Amino acid sequence: MTTQSSETRSSESQAIPHNLTWRDGFALTLVIPMGIFATLGPLIGSIGSGAVAALYIACGLLAMLQNFFHAEMASMFPDKAGGIPLYAHEAWKRYLPAIGSVVTFGYWAGWAFSNAVYALLMGQLLQGEFFPHATWSISTGTSHLGLAGVIGVATLIVVLLLNAYGVRQTALMNKILGALVVLLIVILVVLPLAEGKFHGSGITWGLTTAGPWHGWRLLFAFMFVFAWTTYGTEAAAVFTTEYRTPRTDTPKALVSSGAFTVIVAVALTLGVGGTLTDKVIAQDPGSMYTQAFAQVVGSASAIITILLAAALFVIMNSCTAVAGRALYALAKDDMTIKQFNHLNSRGLPARAMLADLVLNSVMIVFVGNTLGIIFASNIGYMVATVMVLAGFVLLRRDRPDWPRPIRVPGPLVPLAGVLALVNAVFLVVAFLYPGDAGYGGTAEQIIGVGVLLASLALYAYRRRVQDRGVVAGAEA
Repeated sequence: MTTQSSETRSSESQAIPHNLTWRDGFALTLVIPMGIFATLGPLIGSIGSGAVAALYIACGLLAMLQNFFHAEMASMFPDKAGGIPLYAHEAWKRYLPAIGSVVTFGYWAGWAFSNAVYALLMGQLLQGEFFPHATWSISTGTSHLGLAGVIGVATLIVVLLLNAYGVRQTALMNKILGALVVLLIVILVVLPLAEGKFHGSGITWGLTTAGPWHGWRLLFAFMFVFAWTTYGTEAAAVFTTEYRTPRTDTPKALVSSGAFTVIVAVALTLGVGGTLTDKVIAQDPGSMYTQAFAQVVGSASAIITILLAAALFVIMNSCTAVAGRALYALAKDDMTIKQFNHLNSRGLPARAMLADLVLNSVMIVFVGNTLGIIFASNIGYMVATVMVLAGFVLLRRDRPDWPRPIRVPGPLVPLAGVLALVNAVFLVVAFLYPGDAGYGGTAEQIIGVGVLLASLALYAYRRRVQDRGVVAGAEA
């Protein structure tokens, strides 16, 4: 059993600044609702806005429950950075030492590939608003690359160049984004109600099937997608050790970020569904926002489109910075090849960010639709989620006396195992039946599994070849 004294842990944690309030934690998660904008059109087109709103509520509640387990684990390791993959590594390293690489790589992919989703949405917005007649496309074998995809790839290149020269993002920018999200909700929800353009009859429930098993299968497959946009509020728990008063700031940040995400999701879903009607959205999900803005604000829709595109650009810039540093940290911690353990002359992980650009461009060119990209990237993220929740149970068993400033009540510990199982079901069903929710098929499955297999291959290569040793055995 691994042990550590309270005195040692206390002295280590003194070096970490405790200057965040729960409001800062809330602000740091304001980018999460933007993922809702990226996925909403295809989801409404598939199952209707009524079903989408209900599933967002269900998945948001799951996310908030999970975040309290994440918060306890974060309080256990106040001297370490890295987020939930680190907790899984700590819990599993004595049993499966390579799991840290798999989980961290999968978690990194879940965040890194989100740029492909945002870039594609930006391309669709700009094409729909300014180039509606540019309907040409080029077959890539597994998908079709059109103007929206080209705009997306070009945006990724610009984002990389900006990050390579050290553009900084701050919590203030996230707060501005949060304000923009609220503005967009007002435009798409409040204005239609005020102008009499909202019609409840346009909201439908499309989550119906002929057989009971197929119904559950469809439900689980879609919950996998909703997890991509709601589980990200775990970022508020990751900052537990940096709050001024973790015991009170952490739950406030978790509840406020989770509640805000759910409110945005439900309001936006029902607002757009009631304004355009689900039938119209299903005909062309990619142009949903262009049509909605045009109907609500008329000629000003171009301005709103530009504002939304600017918000997406800022988020992509931030995601590139975070993903690049995460991949760099992987190499620095000996969990992937040394080539990524490199900083350019400005002290930035340019190689890791270049890898992010290449992989996201591959997603746009060869997958080409938002749900397919989410499916391929979310496999690793959901594996990380399952292993972290199961790891919580292991940490309670293996390290019962380890200091935990934030502690989940004992009777709720088994709930972490239940949530791990629930997420495992979402993952397995979604992987086996990607066509049920419109993810795609074999290509997306190969990409998703390939990311995890690549992490193992790179881990083994690092240990056996670059470090001239063998893959490490289980740690005590």
